[in-house]
Amino acid sequence: MPDIVISEFMDEAAIRDELGGFDVLYDPGLVDRPADLVGALAQARALIVRNRTQVRGALLEAGPRLRAVGRLGVGLDNIDLEACRARGVAVFPATGANDVSVAEYVIATAMMLLRGAYGASADVAAGAWPRNRLMGREISGKVLGLVGYGSIARETARRAAALGMTILAYDPFVPADHPSRSQPWGRAEDADLDALLAGSDVVSLHVPLTDATRNLIDAGALARMRPDAILVNAARGGVVDEGALAEALRAGRLGGAALDVFDEEPVGAARGAVLAGIPNLVLTPHIAGVTVESNVRVSQVTAQAVRRALAEA
Repeated sequence: MPDIVISEFMDEAAIRDELGGFDVLYDPGLVDRPADLVGALAQARALIVRNRTQVRGALLEAGPRLRAVGRLGVGLDNIDLEACRARGVAVFPATGANDVSVAEYVIATAMMLLRGAYGASADVAAGAWPRNRLMGREISGKVLGLVGYGSIARETARRAAALGMTILAYDPFVPADHPSRSQPWGRAEDADLDALLAGSDVVSLHVPLTDATRNLIDAGALARMRPDAILVNAARGGVVDEGALAEALRAGRLGGAALDVFDEEPVGAARGAVLAGIPNLVLTPHIAGVTVESNVRVSQVTAQAVRRALAEA
């Protein structure tokens, strides 16, 4: 029986280099075969997951010898932290390892939605020349509002400032005089949520999913945004009321949006129908933090943490 079970995709070189000497079961399809995953954990001392494997309840009970859970990413809402603590299971997120990837996703997506020209391939290939319709906006001189001001938000702010944006940040846990507010590139000005929503050309979300943040961006919050503003959620599904967002976009009350995370993942048929057919809505499959480079970093950091935990156990 395996010592370490890996239920979602991971850089195989990191497995080889960092977890050599352990009996490792690497099967990225296990997340979709719950019965097999439960069976594989009978003797396992460590489990490595991404965001889809739900580490709670029956899954934890299936691994009585578990001592470590490695999270290939930073969000922990798929892991029952209290239950892990009660069982003596240490949880290791890959803090910082995918910050750059998410920050680049936010900036690239905001630029694409502001410019609005990149969906014209079929028209141009067919002989149309819709230049007037596709006159978009520059990102330079715009205001970026960051809801949450952790490490990913700060990486996003640094890139935005280099492009000539002004930065606002709302985070009740990062006071206005916190050193992170002032960086070599400039300053992220403190703003309350309402002022940020009303004053930003681009709003990017960087908060975990908690009782306080669920549906934080609901119909009321969307109504406070500028009618030509862009919303990007590469944080956690459930922070945005997806139905209210779709309604605002269809009614022309918002300039565009991008969702990389969803309340239900993968998106079910009913929710997919709500979000389908909106030209200024970009949907991606929870991929903002996953690039070739970040996958290597995340995998190395996670594998090293798990190796150390088992060596010390």
